Amino acid sequence: MNNDPVDVLIIGAGASGAAMAWSLADTRMHIVCLEQGDWMNPQEYPSSGMDWESRAFTDMSISPNRRKRETDYPINDAASPIAVANFNGVGGGTVLYAGHFPRFHPSDFRVRSLDGVGDDWPVDYGMLEPFYAENDRMMGVSGLSGDPAYPPKQSTMPPLPMGRSGEAFGKAFNKLGWHWWPSDVAIATRDYDGRAACINLGACGSGCAQGAKASTDVTYWPHAVRAGVELRTRCRVREITVNDEGMASGVIYYDEDDNEVFQPAEVVVMACNGVGTPRLLLNSTSTAFPDGLANSSGLVGKNLMFHPYANIQGICEDEMDGYRGPPLSLWSKEFYETDESRGYVRGFTLELHRGSRPVASALGGMLSGRIPWGEGHHDAYRRMFNHVIGMSAICEDLPEEHNRVTLDPELTDRHGIPSPKIDYTLSENSRKMLDFAVERGTELLETAGAYDIMVESPIAAGGWHLLGTARMGKDPATSVVNEWGRSHDVKNLFIIDGSIFVTSAGVNPTQTIQALALYVADQMKKRLANLFD
Repeated sequence: MNNDPVDVLIIGAGASGAAMAWSLADTRMHIVCLEQGDWMNPQEYPSSGMDWESRAFTDMSISPNRRKRETDYPINDAASPIAVANFNGVGGGTVLYAGHFPRFHPSDFRVRSLDGVGDDWPVDYGMLEPFYAENDRMMGVSGLSGDPAYPPKQSTMPPLPMGRSGEAFGKAFNKLGWHWWPSDVAIATRDYDGRAACINLGACGSGCAQGAKASTDVTYWPHAVRAGVELRTRCRVREITVNDEGMASGVIYYDEDDNEVFQPAEVVVMACNGVGTPRLLLNSTSTAFPDGLANSSGLVGKNLMFHPYANIQGICEDEMDGYRGPPLSLWSKEFYETDESRGYVRGFTLELHRGSRPVASALGGMLSGRIPWGEGHHDAYRRMFNHVIGMSAICEDLPEEHNRVTLDPELTDRHGIPSPKIDYTLSENSRKMLDFAVERGTELLETAGAYDIMVESPIAAGGWHLLGTARMGKDPATSVVNEWGRSHDVKNLFIIDGSIFVTSAGVNPTQTIQALALYVADQMKKRLANLFD
C-alpha cells in the first residue's frame, strides 16, 4: 500500500465521516478515510432471513460487548445505567439505526439564554438550515411539510404510512389536544437515487436488505468513492501523531493483516462518535500533549450525554401493525419546550411506534409475567402479539462533567489498545423528565384505548446517542474545538461527530451530526488559503 502523505485523512466512515468525504471531494484533494469495520453485504442482514430477531441479539446486536466482532472494541459501561450502542463498519451507526431523522429546533442552540442551563452553541439553526436541506437530499428524507413545531422545511419524499397504530394514536392526540405529526425518516417511500422504496421488511434496526433505509454506505459513500475518495476498511487507528510544531502529522493504524502502518496527512478529521473520539484522543499522548491530544481544556471525554429513553407500551383489543413496516411513524413535540410548572427544564419528543416483534412479544410477555408457561400460554401470547402499541420518550440530557469517557486501565481491544470506560449517572432533571414522560405516555395510551401499561425507564440498552465529549465553543478554556470544528490546540485537527455537541436536544442526533459535518466541510473549503491561521 502506498502511504505517501495525503491531504485529508478522515477517521471513521459513519454518518459524519461520509458526509465530510463527499463534501470535500469536489476540492480534488487526496482524501483517505480509514474505517475500522467492513463494507456491509445487504444479503447478510438479518432482515433477509427467518432468524432476524435472534440475530439482533447476537452478531448484529447494537451492543459491541454482545456482538463481539473482530472489528469491534469492548466498552466498560458497568458504571452506567445506560449501555453504549454503536457499530463499526462502513455506514457506522446508520447501519443499525431506525432512520428517525428530526432536526434540532431553533431553541436547542440557545438553552443557556432561554433556560439558564448548559451553554449556547456557537452556531444556530439558521446557519445549519442549508446543510440540513442538503443532507435531506443526500440521505433521502420522507416526511410531510408543514409541521408547526418547526420553521418551514420541505421533505424529499412523502411520509411513511401511518398504519393502524398511527391512526389510533392520531385520534388519541386529537382528543387530548396535543401536537402530533408524521415523522421525518431517512427511509425511501419511493425509488430514490438508485435505492429501492421500502417494502416493509420490518427490521430497520438490523440493517436494511432492501436499501430503502439511508445508511451512508448506500447514500454518501458511492458518490464520494466515484469522486475519488479512497476508503480503506479494517483499519484500526491506534493514535494520532504530532510533529515538533504541535501539528497532527498523521496516524498509526493496524491494517487488515495486523501490520502497523503510519499514514502521514496534512489534515486529520475525527469522525469516531462520542465514545470513540475521546478514546482515540486520550490514547494519543505525547510530550506536547501528556493528557491526551487536544485536551488543554481538560474536557476531552467529559460532558457525555446519552438521551435517557423511556419506553411505554400497552395492549389494545383491536389488532394493530405489529412488526410490519418501519417501527416509527409519528412524533409529538407537545412537551418539547421548557414549562417550569413540570418541575424540570427542557423537554422530550414522543416517538410513536407500531408494536412488538414476534419473539420480542414472547420474551417480553414471559419476563413480565403476562404470558405464563403451561395452561393459557398460547392464548396470552395471541392477546399480546399484534395488539401492542407504544412509544419512546427521548429526553434531553444536559451536560455534566462527571458523566465521562476515560481509558480503562485493564480492558483492551484485540490490538492491545486501551478501551473506553463509561461513568454516567442520571441527573435529577432527567429523572423528573422521565417520570413526567411516563405519565403523559400512559395518559396517551389509555386515551387510545390501551390497557395493561408496560414501562421501562430508562431503557437500559438505550445508549444509541453518544454526544458532548469534545464540545465546540469559542473559548479554548471551555471547549475542545472552535465554532467550525477545528481543535483549539492542534490547528490541523478537526472533529465532526456527535462529540462536538454542546447540548443534546430532545431529538435523535444523526441529522444534526451530518449537517454539522457538511457545515465544517464548507468552512474548510472557504478557508483553504488560511486553514491553519
